[in-house]
Amino acid sequence: MFYQLYEMNHAAVQPFRAYADAVKLFYTNPLNPLSHTHWGRSVAATAELFERTTRRYGKPGFGLDETVVDWKTVPVTERIVWSRPFCDLIHFERAVPARRRPDPKLLIVAPMSGHYATLLRGTVEAMMPHADVYITDWTDARMVPVSEGRFDLDDYIDYIIDMLHALGPDTHVMAVCQPSVPVLAAAAIMEARGDRHAPSTMTLMGGPVDTRRNPTAVNILAEEKGVDWFRENAIMQVPWPVPGFTREVYPGFLQLSGFMSMNLDRHITAHKDFFMHLVKNDGDSAEKHRDFYDEYLAVMDLTAEFYLQTVDTVFVRHALPKGEMTHRGVPVDPAAIRNVALLTIEGENDDISGIGQTRAAHDLCVNIPADMRAHYMQPAVGHYGVFNGSRFRAEIVPRIADFITSYGRENRAPARPRLVRAAKG
Repeated sequence: MFYQLYEMNHAAVQPFRAYADAVKLFYTNPLNPLSHTHWGRSVAATAELFERTTRRYGKPGFGLDETVVDWKTVPVTERIVWSRPFCDLIHFERAVPARRRPDPKLLIVAPMSGHYATLLRGTVEAMMPHADVYITDWTDARMVPVSEGRFDLDDYIDYIIDMLHALGPDTHVMAVCQPSVPVLAAAAIMEARGDRHAPSTMTLMGGPVDTRRNPTAVNILAEEKGVDWFRENAIMQVPWPVPGFTREVYPGFLQLSGFMSMNLDRHITAHKDFFMHLVKNDGDSAEKHRDFYDEYLAVMDLTAEFYLQTVDTVFVRHALPKGEMTHRGVPVDPAAIRNVALLTIEGENDDISGIGQTRAAHDLCVNIPADMRAHYMQPAVGHYGVFNGSRFRAEIVPRIADFITSYGRENRAPARPRLVRAAKG
Protein backbone atom coordinates (compact mmCIF):
# COMPACT_ATOMS: atom_id res chain seq x y z
CA MET A 1 0.00 0.00 0.00
CA PHE A 2 2.95 2.35 0.55
CA TYR A 3 3.53 2.76 -3.19
CA GLN A 4 -0.16 3.54 -3.67
CA LEU A 5 -0.04 6.16 -0.90
CA TYR A 6 3.02 7.71 -2.50
CA GLU A 7 1.18 7.99 -5.82
CA MET A 8 -1.93 9.39 -4.15
CA ASN A 9 0.06 12.03 -2.29
CA HIS A 10 1.85 12.99 -5.48
CA ALA A 11 -1.48 13.40 -7.27
CA ALA A 12 -2.96 15.35 -4.34
CA VAL A 13 -0.16 17.93 -4.50
CA GLN A 14 -0.58 18.44 -8.25
CA PRO A 15 -2.94 21.46 -7.95
CA PHE A 16 -0.50 23.16 -5.58
CA ARG A 17 2.36 22.55 -8.00
CA ALA A 18 0.32 24.09 -10.81
CA TYR A 19 -0.43 27.12 -8.62
CA ALA A 20 3.25 27.46 -7.66
CA ASP A 21 4.21 27.32 -11.33
CA ALA A 22 1.73 30.07 -12.13
CA VAL A 23 3.07 32.22 -9.29
CA LYS A 24 6.61 31.74 -10.55
CA LEU A 25 5.61 32.78 -14.09
CA PHE A 26 3.83 35.87 -12.76
CA TYR A 27 6.74 37.03 -10.63
CA THR A 28 9.40 36.35 -13.28
CA ASN A 29 7.57 38.10 -16.11
CA PRO A 30 9.73 41.10 -17.06
CA LEU A 31 6.56 43.12 -17.71
CA ASN A 32 5.67 42.78 -14.03
CA PRO A 33 7.44 45.58 -12.07
CA LEU A 34 7.57 43.31 -8.99
CA SER A 35 9.81 40.85 -10.87
CA HIS A 36 12.63 43.40 -10.60
CA THR A 37 12.37 43.67 -6.81
CA HIS A 38 13.95 41.61 -4.08
CA TRP A 39 10.51 40.69 -2.77
CA GLY A 40 9.25 39.58 -6.17
CA ARG A 41 12.32 37.40 -6.81
CA SER A 42 11.88 35.88 -3.32
CA VAL A 43 8.28 34.91 -4.08
CA ALA A 44 9.30 33.44 -7.46
CA ALA A 45 12.17 31.52 -5.84
CA THR A 46 9.86 30.08 -3.18
CA ALA A 47 7.38 28.97 -5.81
CA GLU A 48 10.04 27.33 -7.97
CA LEU A 49 11.66 25.58 -5.02
CA PHE A 50 8.28 24.13 -3.96
CA GLU A 51 7.46 22.98 -7.47
CA ARG A 52 10.86 21.36 -8.02
CA THR A 53 10.88 19.51 -4.69
CA THR A 54 7.42 18.00 -5.22
CA ARG A 55 7.45 17.09 -8.93
CA ARG A 56 8.11 13.70 -10.50
CA TYR A 57 11.20 13.99 -12.68
CA GLY A 58 10.93 12.23 -16.02
CA LYS A 59 13.69 10.43 -17.85
CA PRO A 60 16.18 13.01 -19.20
CA GLY A 61 17.62 12.86 -22.68
CA PHE A 62 21.31 12.45 -23.45
CA GLY A 63 21.33 15.56 -25.63
CA LEU A 64 24.71 14.72 -27.16
CA ASP A 65 24.42 16.09 -30.66
CA GLU A 66 28.10 16.53 -31.51
CA THR A 67 31.60 15.57 -30.50
CA VAL A 68 35.19 16.27 -31.53
CA VAL A 69 37.07 13.67 -33.55
CA ASP A 70 40.55 14.39 -34.90
CA TRP A 71 40.19 18.03 -33.79
CA LYS A 72 37.03 18.46 -35.87
CA THR A 73 33.47 18.83 -34.63
CA VAL A 74 31.21 16.11 -36.04
CA PRO A 75 27.48 15.49 -35.55
CA VAL A 76 26.28 12.57 -33.42
CA THR A 77 23.07 10.58 -33.90
CA GLU A 78 21.51 8.32 -31.26
CA ARG A 79 20.32 4.99 -32.65
CA ILE A 80 18.82 1.99 -30.87
CA VAL A 81 20.68 -0.99 -32.35
CA TRP A 82 19.46 -3.75 -30.01
CA SER A 83 16.32 -3.94 -27.91
CA ARG A 84 14.73 -6.16 -25.29
CA PRO A 85 11.82 -5.48 -22.89
CA PHE A 86 14.12 -4.30 -20.09
CA CYS A 87 16.89 -2.59 -22.06
CA ASP A 88 17.78 -0.77 -25.26
CA LEU A 89 21.32 -0.56 -26.58
CA ILE A 90 22.01 2.98 -27.80
CA HIS A 91 24.72 3.70 -30.35
CA PHE A 92 26.14 7.22 -30.49
CA GLU A 93 26.87 7.21 -34.18
CA ARG A 94 29.47 9.80 -35.18
CA ALA A 95 29.59 11.20 -38.71
CA VAL A 96 33.23 10.33 -39.35
CA PRO A 97 34.75 9.75 -42.82
CA ALA A 98 34.16 6.23 -44.12
CA ARG A 99 37.85 5.81 -44.99
CA ARG A 100 39.00 6.70 -41.50
CA ARG A 101 40.42 3.88 -39.42
CA PRO A 102 37.65 2.71 -37.04
CA ASP A 103 37.92 3.58 -33.37
CA PRO A 104 37.53 0.83 -30.75
CA LYS A 105 33.97 -0.29 -30.05
CA LEU A 106 33.15 0.53 -26.44
CA LEU A 107 30.12 -0.89 -24.62
CA ILE A 108 29.37 1.17 -21.51
CA VAL A 109 27.22 -0.83 -19.10
CA ALA A 110 25.28 1.71 -17.06
CA PRO A 111 24.30 0.90 -13.48
CA MET A 112 20.80 -0.42 -12.86
CA SER A 113 20.58 1.06 -9.39
CA GLY A 114 17.74 3.55 -9.47
CA HIS A 115 18.99 6.21 -11.88
CA TYR A 116 18.66 6.27 -15.65
CA ALA A 117 21.60 5.66 -17.97
CA THR A 118 21.68 9.41 -18.65
CA LEU A 119 23.53 9.73 -15.33
CA LEU A 120 26.53 8.70 -17.46
CA ARG A 121 26.01 11.49 -19.98
CA GLY A 122 29.38 12.97 -19.04
CA THR A 123 31.02 9.54 -19.33
CA VAL A 124 29.68 9.05 -22.84
CA GLU A 125 30.59 12.59 -23.87
CA ALA A 126 34.17 12.19 -22.65
CA MET A 127 34.67 8.82 -24.38
CA MET A 128 33.17 9.68 -27.80
CA PRO A 129 36.33 11.38 -29.14
CA HIS A 130 38.25 8.16 -28.41
CA ALA A 131 35.82 5.34 -29.17
CA ASP A 132 32.70 4.22 -31.00
CA VAL A 133 30.39 4.32 -27.97
CA TYR A 134 27.35 2.19 -27.09
CA ILE A 135 25.47 2.31 -23.78
CA THR A 136 22.86 0.17 -22.05
CA ASP A 137 19.65 2.14 -21.56
CA TRP A 138 17.79 0.19 -18.85
CA THR A 139 14.00 0.44 -18.79
CA ASP A 140 11.99 1.62 -15.78
CA ALA A 141 10.49 -1.64 -14.47
CA ARG A 142 7.18 0.07 -13.68
CA MET A 143 6.76 0.68 -17.42
CA VAL A 144 7.19 -3.00 -18.41
CA PRO A 145 3.96 -5.04 -18.41
CA VAL A 146 3.90 -8.18 -16.29
CA SER A 147 3.26 -10.17 -19.47
CA GLU A 148 6.90 -9.53 -20.49
CA GLY A 149 8.06 -11.81 -17.66
CA ARG A 150 10.72 -11.56 -14.99
CA PHE A 151 14.15 -9.96 -15.04
CA ASP A 152 16.80 -11.03 -12.56
CA LEU A 153 20.60 -10.99 -12.24
CA ASP A 154 20.92 -14.03 -14.52
CA ASP A 155 18.90 -12.20 -17.18
CA TYR A 156 21.13 -9.14 -16.72
CA ILE A 157 24.21 -11.26 -17.45
CA ASP A 158 22.47 -12.81 -20.47
CA TYR A 159 21.67 -9.33 -21.79
CA ILE A 160 25.34 -8.33 -21.58
CA ILE A 161 26.43 -11.48 -23.42
CA ASP A 162 23.78 -10.92 -26.11
CA MET A 163 24.90 -7.31 -26.58
CA LEU A 164 28.52 -8.38 -26.99
CA HIS A 165 27.40 -10.89 -29.61
CA ALA A 166 25.44 -8.17 -31.40
CA LEU A 167 28.47 -5.86 -31.43
CA GLY A 168 30.84 -8.55 -32.64
CA PRO A 169 34.48 -9.43 -31.85
CA ASP A 170 37.01 -6.93 -30.49
CA THR A 171 34.53 -4.99 -28.37
CA HIS A 172 35.65 -3.29 -25.17
CA VAL A 173 33.35 -3.18 -22.16
CA MET A 174 33.22 -0.60 -19.36
CA ALA A 175 31.19 -1.29 -16.21
CA VAL A 176 30.33 1.68 -14.01
CA CYS A 177 29.64 0.77 -10.38
CA GLN A 178 26.94 -1.93 -9.93
CA PRO A 179 27.51 -3.72 -13.30
CA SER A 180 31.08 -4.62 -12.34
CA VAL A 181 29.94 -7.97 -10.92
CA PRO A 182 27.65 -9.06 -13.79
CA VAL A 183 30.15 -7.84 -16.41
CA LEU A 184 32.94 -9.80 -14.74
CA ALA A 185 30.62 -12.81 -14.59
CA ALA A 186 29.68 -12.43 -18.27
CA ALA A 187 33.35 -12.30 -19.30
CA ALA A 188 34.10 -15.41 -17.21
CA ILE A 189 31.18 -17.32 -18.75
CA MET A 190 32.16 -16.34 -22.28
CA GLU A 191 35.82 -17.25 -21.76
CA ALA A 192 34.84 -20.60 -20.23
CA ARG A 193 32.78 -21.33 -23.35
CA GLY A 194 35.58 -20.25 -25.68
CA ASP A 195 33.29 -17.53 -27.04
CA ARG A 196 35.07 -15.46 -29.69
CA HIS A 197 32.83 -12.49 -28.83
CA ALA A 198 34.32 -12.16 -25.35
CA PRO A 199 35.45 -8.55 -24.85
CA SER A 200 39.00 -7.51 -25.65
CA THR A 201 39.23 -5.40 -22.49
CA MET A 202 37.16 -5.00 -19.36
CA THR A 203 37.23 -1.73 -17.39
CA LEU A 204 35.59 -1.90 -13.95
CA MET A 205 34.97 1.45 -12.25
CA GLY A 206 33.97 1.89 -8.61
CA GLY A 207 32.29 -1.51 -8.50
CA PRO A 208 31.37 -3.78 -5.54
CA VAL A 209 33.38 -6.83 -6.60
CA ASP A 210 34.24 -7.73 -2.99
CA THR A 211 32.32 -5.65 -0.45
CA ARG A 212 34.14 -7.27 2.46
CA ARG A 213 37.03 -4.89 1.77
CA ASN A 214 36.63 -1.47 3.38
CA PRO A 215 32.84 -1.89 3.72
CA THR A 216 30.82 1.31 3.42
CA ALA A 217 27.56 2.18 5.18
CA VAL A 218 25.64 0.71 2.25
CA ASN A 219 27.55 -2.59 2.48
CA ILE A 220 27.17 -2.84 6.26
CA LEU A 221 23.43 -2.19 6.12
CA ALA A 222 22.87 -4.92 3.53
CA GLU A 223 24.91 -7.49 5.45
CA GLU A 224 23.29 -6.68 8.80
CA LYS A 225 19.70 -6.71 7.56
CA GLY A 226 19.87 -9.70 5.23
CA VAL A 227 17.85 -10.31 2.08
CA ASP A 228 14.61 -11.21 3.94
CA TRP A 229 14.46 -7.77 5.53
CA PHE A 230 14.71 -6.12 2.12
CA ARG A 231 12.05 -8.44 0.73
CA GLU A 232 9.65 -7.45 3.50
CA ASN A 233 10.41 -3.73 3.64
CA ALA A 234 11.59 -2.60 0.21
CA ILE A 235 9.53 -4.59 -2.29
CA MET A 236 6.21 -3.16 -3.46
CA GLN A 237 3.71 -3.65 -6.28
CA VAL A 238 3.37 -1.11 -9.07
CA PRO A 239 0.01 0.66 -8.66
CA TRP A 240 -2.67 1.14 -11.31
CA PRO A 241 -2.79 2.57 -14.01
CA VAL A 242 0.93 2.27 -14.80
CA PRO A 243 1.79 -0.30 -17.57
CA GLY A 244 3.67 -2.47 -15.05
CA PHE A 245 0.59 -2.70 -12.77
CA THR A 246 1.04 -5.48 -10.12
CA ARG A 247 4.73 -6.06 -11.00
CA GLU A 248 6.81 -6.38 -7.84
CA VAL A 249 9.56 -3.75 -7.80
CA TYR A 250 12.06 -1.95 -5.67
CA PRO A 251 10.77 1.63 -6.17
CA GLY A 252 13.18 4.28 -7.36
CA PHE A 253 11.89 6.78 -4.82
CA LEU A 254 13.08 4.47 -2.00
CA GLN A 255 16.55 4.26 -3.52
CA LEU A 256 16.61 8.03 -3.94
CA SER A 257 15.57 8.50 -0.31
CA GLY A 258 18.50 6.35 0.75
CA PHE A 259 20.98 8.30 -1.37
CA MET A 260 19.61 11.65 -0.15
CA SER A 261 19.75 10.63 3.53
CA MET A 262 23.43 9.69 3.23
CA ASN A 263 24.31 13.34 2.46
CA LEU A 264 21.21 15.16 3.69
CA ASP A 265 23.09 18.22 4.96
CA ARG A 266 24.73 18.68 1.57
CA HIS A 267 21.40 18.52 -0.27
CA ILE A 268 19.72 20.95 2.14
CA THR A 269 22.58 23.39 1.70
CA ALA A 270 22.41 23.01 -2.09
CA HIS A 271 18.70 23.89 -2.13
CA LYS A 272 19.25 26.81 0.23
CA ASP A 273 22.00 28.11 -2.06
CA PHE A 274 19.70 27.59 -5.07
CA PHE A 275 17.08 29.81 -3.41
CA MET A 276 19.65 32.53 -2.74
CA HIS A 277 20.97 32.33 -6.33
CA LEU A 278 17.43 32.90 -7.62
CA VAL A 279 16.89 35.86 -5.29
CA LYS A 280 20.22 37.39 -6.32
CA ASN A 281 19.40 36.73 -9.98
CA ASP A 282 22.50 34.55 -10.36
CA GLY A 283 21.24 32.64 -13.37
CA ASP A 284 24.36 30.58 -14.12
CA SER A 285 24.62 29.08 -10.62
CA ALA A 286 20.87 28.40 -10.51
CA GLU A 287 21.03 26.65 -13.88
CA LYS A 288 23.85 24.37 -12.71
CA HIS A 289 21.68 23.36 -9.75
CA ARG A 290 18.74 22.63 -12.07
CA ASP A 291 20.89 20.55 -14.43
CA PHE A 292 22.29 18.42 -11.62
CA TYR A 293 19.02 17.78 -9.79
CA ASP A 294 17.02 17.22 -12.97
CA GLU A 295 19.29 14.21 -13.43
CA TYR A 296 19.78 13.19 -9.81
CA LEU A 297 16.07 13.22 -8.92
CA ALA A 298 14.98 11.27 -12.01
CA VAL A 299 14.71 7.67 -10.77
CA MET A 300 13.43 4.34 -12.05
CA ASP A 301 12.09 1.18 -10.44
CA LEU A 302 14.00 -2.12 -10.43
CA THR A 303 12.39 -5.54 -10.68
CA ALA A 304 12.14 -7.19 -7.27
CA GLU A 305 13.89 -10.37 -8.42
CA PHE A 306 16.90 -8.47 -9.82
CA TYR A 307 17.22 -6.29 -6.73
CA LEU A 308 16.93 -9.13 -4.20
CA GLN A 309 19.25 -11.45 -6.12
CA THR A 310 21.84 -8.67 -6.37
CA VAL A 311 21.60 -7.86 -2.65
CA ASP A 312 21.94 -11.53 -1.75
CA THR A 313 24.72 -12.39 -4.23
CA VAL A 314 26.88 -9.27 -3.98
CA PHE A 315 26.30 -7.74 -0.56
CA VAL A 316 25.12 -10.52 1.76
CA ARG A 317 26.79 -13.76 0.61
CA HIS A 318 29.75 -12.18 -1.27
CA ALA A 319 29.28 -15.06 -3.69
CA LEU A 320 31.70 -13.96 -6.43
CA PRO A 321 34.86 -13.51 -4.31
CA LYS A 322 33.99 -16.67 -2.35
CA GLY A 323 33.72 -18.71 -5.55
CA GLU A 324 30.03 -19.46 -4.91
CA MET A 325 28.35 -17.41 -7.63
CA THR A 326 26.39 -19.28 -10.28
CA HIS A 327 24.64 -18.35 -13.51
CA ARG A 328 21.73 -20.57 -14.56
CA GLY A 329 23.07 -23.14 -12.12
CA VAL A 330 26.60 -23.13 -13.59
CA PRO A 331 29.50 -21.85 -11.41
CA VAL A 332 31.02 -18.50 -12.41
CA ASP A 333 34.80 -18.89 -12.41
CA PRO A 334 36.82 -15.67 -12.95
CA ALA A 335 39.94 -17.82 -13.30
CA ALA A 336 38.58 -18.81 -16.73
CA ILE A 337 39.37 -15.31 -18.00
CA ARG A 338 42.69 -15.45 -19.85
CA ASN A 339 42.39 -13.21 -22.90
CA VAL A 340 40.47 -10.19 -21.59
CA ALA A 341 42.70 -7.33 -20.45
CA LEU A 342 41.56 -5.91 -17.09
CA LEU A 343 41.63 -2.30 -15.87
CA THR A 344 40.15 -1.36 -12.49
CA ILE A 345 39.57 2.21 -11.34
CA GLU A 346 38.66 3.47 -7.86
CA GLY A 347 38.11 6.83 -6.19
CA GLU A 348 40.03 7.78 -3.07
CA ASN A 349 36.93 9.14 -1.30
CA ASP A 350 34.32 6.72 -2.63
CA ASP A 351 31.62 6.23 0.01
CA ILE A 352 29.60 3.73 -2.05
CA SER A 353 32.29 1.24 -3.12
CA GLY A 354 35.22 1.42 -0.72
CA ILE A 355 38.85 1.34 -1.78
CA GLY A 356 39.90 -2.20 -2.66
CA GLN A 357 36.45 -3.49 -3.57
CA THR A 358 37.01 -3.05 -7.32
CA ARG A 359 40.69 -3.90 -7.23
CA ALA A 360 39.65 -7.30 -5.82
CA ALA A 361 38.91 -8.34 -9.41
CA HIS A 362 42.65 -8.80 -9.95
CA ASP A 363 42.78 -11.37 -7.15
CA LEU A 364 39.95 -13.32 -8.78
CA CYS A 365 41.18 -13.18 -12.39
CA VAL A 366 44.40 -15.00 -11.61
CA ASN A 367 45.01 -16.22 -15.17
CA ILE A 368 45.07 -12.84 -16.87
CA PRO A 369 48.76 -12.17 -17.66
CA ALA A 370 50.38 -9.49 -15.55
CA ASP A 371 51.10 -7.31 -18.58
CA MET A 372 47.36 -7.30 -19.46
CA ARG A 373 46.10 -5.85 -16.21
CA ALA A 374 46.32 -2.48 -14.45
CA HIS A 375 44.78 -0.62 -11.54
CA TYR A 376 44.38 3.11 -10.98
CA MET A 377 43.20 4.97 -7.89
CA GLN A 378 42.08 8.53 -8.61
CA PRO A 379 42.99 10.88 -5.75
CA ALA A 380 40.48 13.35 -4.28
CA VAL A 381 37.29 12.06 -5.89
CA GLY A 382 34.22 10.34 -4.51
CA HIS A 383 31.99 7.80 -6.18
CA TYR A 384 30.53 10.20 -8.75
CA GLY A 385 33.98 11.55 -9.62
CA VAL A 386 35.13 8.10 -10.75
CA PHE A 387 33.03 8.41 -13.92
CA ASN A 388 32.22 12.10 -14.24
CA GLY A 389 33.64 15.56 -13.66
CA SER A 390 36.82 17.44 -14.46
CA ARG A 391 39.25 14.96 -12.90
CA PHE A 392 37.55 12.11 -14.76
CA ARG A 393 37.97 13.91 -18.07
CA ALA A 394 41.54 15.04 -17.43
CA GLU A 395 43.06 12.06 -15.62
CA ILE A 396 40.90 8.94 -16.01
CA VAL A 397 39.69 9.15 -19.62
CA PRO A 398 43.23 9.25 -21.11
CA ARG A 399 44.11 6.11 -19.16
CA ILE A 400 41.01 4.26 -20.34
CA ALA A 401 41.51 5.37 -23.95
CA ASP A 402 45.15 4.32 -23.89
CA PHE A 403 44.29 0.98 -22.28
CA ILE A 404 41.61 -0.06 -24.77
CA THR A 405 43.75 1.09 -27.70
CA SER A 406 46.77 -0.82 -26.46
CA TYR A 407 44.82 -4.02 -25.85
CA GLY A 408 42.63 -4.08 -28.90
CA ARG A 409 43.28 -7.37 -30.64
CA GLU A 410 45.04 -5.63 -33.51
CA ASN A 411 47.49 -3.90 -31.18
CA ARG A 412 47.69 -6.26 -28.24
CA ALA A 413 51.20 -7.57 -28.69
CA PRO A 414 53.57 -6.17 -27.73
CA ALA A 415 51.85 -2.93 -26.69
CA ARG A 416 51.73 -1.86 -23.08
CA PRO A 417 49.68 1.06 -21.66
CA ARG A 418 51.77 4.13 -21.07
CA LEU A 419 49.57 6.16 -18.75
CA VAL A 420 48.13 3.52 -16.43
CA ARG A 421 50.10 2.89 -13.27
CA ALA A 422 49.44 0.55 -10.41
CA ALA A 423 48.20 2.52 -7.40
CA LYS A 424 50.22 2.43 -4.21
CA GLY A 425 48.82 0.58 -1.24
